[in-house]
Amino acid sequence: MPWIRTVPVDEATGTLADAYAWQSRSHGSPTEFTQLGGLLPDVALARLTLYKATENAQSAITEFQRAVLSSVTSIANQTPHCASIARVKLREIGTPAATISAIENGDFDDLDPTAAALARYARKLTRDPGSVRESDIDSLRAVGLDDVEIADANNHIAHLNYVNRIANGLGLRHEIAEDTAAVARVPR
Repeated sequence: MPWIRTVPVDEATGTLADAYAWQSRSHGSPTEFTQLGGLLPDVALARLTLYKATENAQSAITEFQRAVLSSVTSIANQTPHCASIARVKLREIGTPAATISAIENGDFDDLDPTAAALARYARKLTRDPGSVRESDIDSLRAVGLDDVEIADANNHIAHLNYVNRIANGLGLRHEIAEDTAAVARVPR
């Protein structure tokens, strides 16, 4: 249970009702995270807009790589709710259990070089953002990523850091059910 009051779906009006309806079209109902923004309807809608943009950015970052970024960022932030969403997404796209476990344990050695470089970048940007240097970007280029892909990864990580701080700071600390359709949570 979150530590603040949320607005139930049947009490939402105006902008908040629109935000809830938007996510409900793909997910069936607004997520707990979206409802956590219910006291600030414009913010709830802006969060969904940013979520849509960062999850659907036009670059060659793959669905697997994006899920790795989400997992590494959420684990580094100790955010069980978001980390569990990333785990379910990884499973939904067919990632082997051993690979998911390795990612969650910070062992990136068996990932392909691009996914491993992205995972290391996500961990560093999350844990110690002030230590990121141009050489970290050069490491991403060295595995074949271009500036659009690097910008996409950076924005995805930054968005997850924002989301993680909201979840942790307002008490959204539980894991989602293993049978939740995680990919459907993304607004379209």
